[in-house]
Amino acid sequence: MIITTTPSIEGRRIVDYRGIVFGEVVSGVDFVRDLAASFTNFFGGRSGGYEEELVTARQNALNEMAQRAASAGANAVVGVDVDYEVLGADGNMLMVTVSGTAVVVE
Repeated sequence: MIITTTPSIEGRRIVDYRGIVFGEVVSGVDFVRDLAASFTNFFGGRSGGYEEELVTARQNALNEMAQRAASAGANAVVGVDVDYEVLGADGNMLMVTVSGTAVVVE
């Protein structure tokens, strides 16, 4: 499955459009990571726990979108957009959504 943010794939011709596909992941951040991030926030530096959670959530959303595209008979997704949101009363939920156009390419 080819996944790209561009509207076309160089060297390939789009022969059919199968519709818009999405992948969504809502992930909670646990207390230990939240506590570690608060220390990082206070002392400075990068939060490895949050970064790991972000990478995992993004990859899961992309995988879900690719599965939906494959179910629609596509072999590529073009024009992919990735969005991030923080949810919850305490901002302890991370939502990652990806969308794109499922296509068949030669």
